[in-house]
Amino acid sequence: MKPAPPVTRQSLDIAEKSLTRTDAVQGGDDILQRIASRRCRVAVIGVGHAGLPLAVETARAGFPTIAFDTDPTRVARLNAGISYIDDVPAADLGLVTERGLFSASGDADVLSGADAIIICVPTPLNKSKHPDNSSIVRAVDVLVPRMRAQQLIVLESTTFPGFTNDVLLPKLSASGLRLDDDFFVAFSPERVDPGNRSYSTKTTPKVIGGVTLRSLEVATALYRNFIDTLVPVGSTAAAEMVKLLENTFRAVNIGLINEVAMMCHKLGLDVWEVIEAASSKPFGFMPFYPGPGIGGHCIPVDPLYLSWKLRTLEYNARFVQLADEINSAMPGYVVSRVAQALNERGRATKGAKILLAGVAYKRDVADVRESPALDIMTLLLERGAEVSYHDPLVAEIAIGDRRWRSCPLNTTAAYDVVVIATDHTSLDYRGLAAVAPLVIDCRDAARRQGGVRDQKIIPL
Repeated sequence: MKPAPPVTRQSLDIAEKSLTRTDAVQGGDDILQRIASRRCRVAVIGVGHAGLPLAVETARAGFPTIAFDTDPTRVARLNAGISYIDDVPAADLGLVTERGLFSASGDADVLSGADAIIICVPTPLNKSKHPDNSSIVRAVDVLVPRMRAQQLIVLESTTFPGFTNDVLLPKLSASGLRLDDDFFVAFSPERVDPGNRSYSTKTTPKVIGGVTLRSLEVATALYRNFIDTLVPVGSTAAAEMVKLLENTFRAVNIGLINEVAMMCHKLGLDVWEVIEAASSKPFGFMPFYPGPGIGGHCIPVDPLYLSWKLRTLEYNARFVQLADEINSAMPGYVVSRVAQALNERGRATKGAKILLAGVAYKRDVADVRESPALDIMTLLLERGAEVSYHDPLVAEIAIGDRRWRSCPLNTTAAYDVVVIATDHTSLDYRGLAAVAPLVIDCRDAARRQGGVRDQKIIPL
């Protein structure tokens, strides 16, 4: 299929002006009128950490919204007004449900009745660390037979530059409908940050790229109703690249500071003291902080989408690959620090009782996706340690066929080592460190709560 024409800087200026216009463009009259009158029916495919907050926002803005998901448990909970996402309060979900603006369904036929379909399905890596876009493909395969004239399709799932134009668009065109006469296509990367109390789906600026100017105009006409700030870019590939740049920037800088932490250990320096002092410079420095590894749905994954794409173009993304190597090695580094600390005290790792304080991948969330704490736990078990964990937000975890439940902290003194892997604000790390015989503090949590560094509290 012939690629869609690029959106030029001149046409982008026109699109930015269109964010304040209410009249319809030729070929998009029906859908733009429905958007302007709030009669546009929105379907969100996939209602996880990105899809559910977005679906609630579209409903709060007055658009009749249906959450489509293949998980019957999710569908049942949503229709009962029960939220399973921390960033979506049950009160918000209940309000839009009671007003008849939100419902959930596992019946794919609901997609034919939607005017705007937003795809928010997972895009992980496979075992070879290559992009896995199979969930997008399955969603589109379900959608295409149900497409009709005057529908907007927006992809929010993270993918590599060129996917929307080169893969998604041809599949949608197989419906027999015509781009920009019958349907419109855009890419707008999700920017969800679980647990962020300063920025929500609505208040986080939204990047949008259309496969054509007309598609961009229709997409921005919809999104401006429930997102405070829109950032239109010249193509879907540019929007795809924006998301990968954002998280590659973070991954590379985390990789750098993790290596600096290892350097400081070799030099006998406290990496946290070094970072704090460097942060006093009012220009030219942005602090990043080391940790036991990286987790979650974006930072460990998105940079590898970029490096994979570049390999297909015979380009070696060296910074990305090196950062991944360093960050992926951090759980092993933490375990080596545990073994060294025990050895210096005449103990072996085998048979040692070890407590992990926190297993979520980041502070104040209940999410363990790609959490480095699980890798640390696995490596310690392989060395013969007896491992338990405490996390106030994660009641139970599974590694392979084994399951653990969060244990109480009143037995902290019984452990040989406590490894602080996650710095939840609700935990008393200073008190924990006072009782525990030995602490490996991967987050500088004890000192930040006013604790004093001593020989039994070992920084990363």
